[in-house]
Amino acid sequence: MQEWITNIMEQFGYVGIFFMMALENVFPPIPSEIVLPFGGFMTTYSDLTVTGVIITATCGSVLGAIILYGIGLLIDVERLEKIVDRWGHIIRIKKEDIHKADKWFDRYGYWTVLFCRMVPLIRSLISVPAGMSNMNFTLFLLFTLIGTLIWNVILIMIGVVLGENWSSILEFMDMYSTITYGLIAIGIVVVAVLFIRKRIRK
Repeated sequence: MQEWITNIMEQFGYVGIFFMMALENVFPPIPSEIVLPFGGFMTTYSDLTVTGVIITATCGSVLGAIILYGIGLLIDVERLEKIVDRWGHIIRIKKEDIHKADKWFDRYGYWTVLFCRMVPLIRSLISVPAGMSNMNFTLFLLFTLIGTLIWNVILIMIGVVLGENWSSILEFMDMYSTITYGLIAIGIVVVAVLFIRKRIRK
């Protein structure tokens, strides 16, 4: 996949970068950890500029985020309630649980969107629950833009600095992803335990 991504970017330049970043958001298996550093490296031997790559990559990312936000709007809370009505007794979820999760995202969702934009894989998928909770679209775009811009600038500049050795960042990103996912998993377990204990007490 890495070779295919870099070939597209080399062949189509800014258009290739825009396409890959939009696709990366909709189809997370395409990693921005390849697209962005390689885009930075391309500025060292082609007509592409750092500013141009940053703007193009960010626009592509935001477009992909908007698409997933729209999908989230289609899978709204009411649809989830219908699913719970039918299967809730099996998956042990009640309508109240959905409403609590929705309220939590309404309260902390903006910051969640911002910080999750800097977490591999999750940075793409976070747009779906944002749409499901009917997050204010303007604020969704603002926090998405800020988080995406930070992520893009860092990885693109790393590609510029490393030059031909840009791919060496992939090992570090694998480690970063593993640690991040581990912390998220621990957080989920803690929340689940607290939730179960609260249900038992009731």
